Amino acid sequence: MSGLAKLTWVEFKLFLREPMAAFFTLAFPLMMLFLFGSIYGNVPSSFFGGFGSVDISVPGYTSMIIATTGLMSLSISMASYREQGILRRLHATPLRPQAILGAQLLVLFLMTTIGMFLLIVSGKAAYGLRFAGDPLNMGLTYVLCSMSFFALGFVLAAVLPTTRSAQTVGMVLFYPMIFLSGATIPREIIPETVRTYAQILPLTHVVNLLRGLWTGDPWSSHFTEVGVLLGLLAAGVIISAKTFRWE
Repeated sequence: MSGLAKLTWVEFKLFLREPMAAFFTLAFPLMMLFLFGSIYGNVPSSFFGGFGSVDISVPGYTSMIIATTGLMSLSISMASYREQGILRRLHATPLRPQAILGAQLLVLFLMTTIGMFLLIVSGKAAYGLRFAGDPLNMGLTYVLCSMSFFALGFVLAAVLPTTRSAQTVGMVLFYPMIFLSGATIPREIIPETVRTYAQILPLTHVVNLLRGLWTGDPWSSHFTEVGVLLGLLAAGVIISAKTFRWE
């Protein structure tokens, strides 16, 4: 087994042993799905463009999982590793830096994907979840959204020196995003003024893009969201590459 595979397996087990990270990635979105699904059901409605409440909530909850792993799990774990000297010791091993950071990305992407898969399976089994998009386009969109937020998470991990600071800044960014972007509350319910200002939030573009392609929109309808997320990905990679510290 290669060094990358071994480190990825270790990081995977460490993730599952962290109850808060596993809960907000795997369990909390399901709780939201069943709570609001039991209240509103999934009857198609003109209010949601012919889709049901669960149909348009699953892309939003997926966005919430992406924000959880990108803003919270990644930045906090990296800051914690640096603070405890783990990054310094890993950097001194024969493993390449790309493998060390790549193991984090692989585990978080896997857990995010599992969280999305659980949402889809549960929504389909319990509420007849509808999907009107193209699976390939949806998959590419999901990868773009995830990598963009992981890049943002690496920026936070690079500039925040301690676990406590990473947790505080992550929460300050995370909670307004999930409530104002449409990730937890459908955008149709959010006041127009709030929706306008929420366009400055990166997660708003994730929600709009995932939900748009989920409901059958073409890529051409979401050039703005794609451009913003590609810009976020590029900026995050460049900034974190220049500022990331191993100790």
